[in-house]
Amino acid sequence: MQSFIHIESPNYLRPENLSSPPDWGAVFGNQQPLALEIGCGVGDFMLKTALDHPETNFVAIDFYNKGCWKSCRRIDRHGVGNVRVLRDEARIFVTERIAKGSLSAVYINCPDPWPKKRHRKRRLVNREFVEFLLQYLAPGADFYFATDFDDYGLDVAQMLPEVAGLENQFAPDQYRHEFPGYHLSKYMRKFMAEGKRIYFVHYRAK
Repeated sequence: MQSFIHIESPNYLRPENLSSPPDWGAVFGNQQPLALEIGCGVGDFMLKTALDHPETNFVAIDFYNKGCWKSCRRIDRHGVGNVRVLRDEARIFVTERIAKGSLSAVYINCPDPWPKKRHRKRRLVNREFVEFLLQYLAPGADFYFATDFDDYGLDVAQMLPEVAGLENQFAPDQYRHEFPGYHLSKYMRKFMAEGKRIYFVHYRAK
């Protein structure tokens, strides 16, 4: 069992210290649009994306303490001020810490694919979750999903057209294997080096 790492970072927030929902403008010290990454891993995707978009405030969450620690170290080292990292479960965090209709973007990269058939109901991204998330997206907000797992990529790509309130930005394609301008995480690069393809989907809230 891995030991729990105590995180000391000006960019790390503890959910229990936040109101429900927090005043994110006060947290960041400005009123810029708010975006969310669910499952930030080691923070490399978030760092590059935040540097590209200084006009946006980003909240990056992960369930794993070590990933949050690594993300904070990376963000702190580069002096990035528009990212905050939290350790929390996605549904709980969104329900308790995000105001409905307030997110300008959501990024979900390479979530746990739960490859065994009997475990697939545990996958995070399904129709129920996307419809839940849609309540928290502002009009015109972007929804991004990426996975290296063929079955997961196809399932999500085929399910999303059935969700009212979202518009496919890759139409007529359901998904693409290349997405210029979208940063690759450490895990995506690892999977691609193994010869796997990444499934990207990009939708926008109407």
